[in-house]
Amino acid sequence: MSAANLRDEMNCSICLNIYTDPVTLLCGHNFCQDCIGRLLNTQEESGDYSCPECREIFGERPALKKNTTLGNLAELFFSTQPEQDGTGIFCTYCIHSSVPAAKSCLNCEASLCVDHVRVHSKSAEHILMEPTTPLGNKKCSVHHKILEYYCCKDGVCICVSCCLAGEHKGHRMELLSEASEKKKEKLRRILEKLSPEREETEREAQRLLEHWRQVEEKAASETERVTALFRVIREQLEALEKRLQSDISRQKDELSLQLCELIQQLEMKKDELSRKISHIEELCNMADPLTVLQEKESDGADFCRSEWEYREGKETGDIKVPSVEDLDMDLILDTLIRALASIGTGIKANIYGYEATDMLLDVDTLGKYVSVSGDRKSISYSRTDHGHPQTPGRFLRYPQALSTKRFTSGQHHWEVEGSKLGGWGVGIAYPSIERGGYDSFLGDNDKSWGLYRWDNKYSVRYKRKETKLPHVPSCRRIRISLDYEAGHLSFYELSEPIRHLHTFTVTFTEPLHAAFGVWNNTWVRIIN
Repeated sequence: MSAANLRDEMNCSICLNIYTDPVTLLCGHNFCQDCIGRLLNTQEESGDYSCPECREIFGERPALKKNTTLGNLAELFFSTQPEQDGTGIFCTYCIHSSVPAAKSCLNCEASLCVDHVRVHSKSAEHILMEPTTPLGNKKCSVHHKILEYYCCKDGVCICVSCCLAGEHKGHRMELLSEASEKKKEKLRRILEKLSPEREETEREAQRLLEHWRQVEEKAASETERVTALFRVIREQLEALEKRLQSDISRQKDELSLQLCELIQQLEMKKDELSRKISHIEELCNMADPLTVLQEKESDGADFCRSEWEYREGKETGDIKVPSVEDLDMDLILDTLIRALASIGTGIKANIYGYEATDMLLDVDTLGKYVSVSGDRKSISYSRTDHGHPQTPGRFLRYPQALSTKRFTSGQHHWEVEGSKLGGWGVGIAYPSIERGGYDSFLGDNDKSWGLYRWDNKYSVRYKRKETKLPHVPSCRRIRISLDYEAGHLSFYELSEPIRHLHTFTVTFTEPLHAAFGVWNNTWVRIIN
């Protein structure tokens, strides 16, 4: 048996390749285990299983018996086949089997195995080269000759006839190898430029991936924190509900006890009155006048006294009856409001890390056109020079001020309220910020960060760069949140709902002070 026929026997009829883990059906035909398995899976829905070779039908999914002998033969045959060197090009003339090609003939436009190379024409026209495909693009489409030159003017590969008599006659020509090397040199220069760009792109992609990872981690952390926060809130609300229900129940029991005692007293009084009424009715029904008169003389005073006592007690209101109004709901509501406020304070502390930071304005930093309130909580612009004494920390050029409070670590937040019209700003600054030059303006240097509200617009400033924000002001209150270690400075408008305006991200290197600025008859106040 020839090698080609033997190969055909070693081929699976489904994938047409040498058997891999061959198995045998009941009808005796062999297939790769994966191939026949996938085929049977497609037949599973209809329930009609059949052999793809002989079409024999099986009543149920046939068992697959491993054919060890055939598997060993397939491995042995595969190991004896010549290497293909990864070209994947086979001999054009070996039609009964796939024999790897050793050379390709440009003239014949065919690929040849080792055996066919030996018997192939040795004439000059039959140029042999390494196996390649397709072969048609290696020859001139006009003269059907091998492409040997490159036309520099038209930028195409041509044959020798094109050079001598064709439309490219007289053009500057280069050998393909020379033109190829020149193009490779250009490509190398382009590669030198593209490689650093690719590396930078990779680094940027890595940075974005790192940001993505941080966002994922932050979102997961915040989700967990919010879940825990709501769990605590629910526990606190449930405890508050039980406390208020207990208070209401206690008041109810106290009033019920009073009402029960009054009812018992009235029942006793009713029994006494019923007894006296029965006795009097008996006297009224007696026929003997003597008996009636004698009873009056002995007990008449008692009857009269009882009637008087009853009338007197009713008129003077000795019996005080508790009413619904005696349930002290004001106390209940006051307890509810105080407890909810305490829960709200705890929520803020949990969200912002610490409770709101209280601070005062540093009067030694006030600009000359700035006046401060008595509680040192608010500043306002004035066209009058207030003649503040000269101090090293005073702003000389701009109407600004810093807080006495300084932050060197941790998480903090404070709230401010500003005038509706005009211009004012808030932010933070290093203590090393300039105090007298143009660079002392809040946000016009690398030592301060500011949010500004100019009439009906917001903007932020840092290093003299102003960024206008798209938000239209709808509230005059602003919350400033500072996370020193994370390097985050965030501004929020306390509208309904609260709006995030902007966040600066920076590595802080000095202590920080809250900063304030006012212009054009405006004011800013720190909210307790």
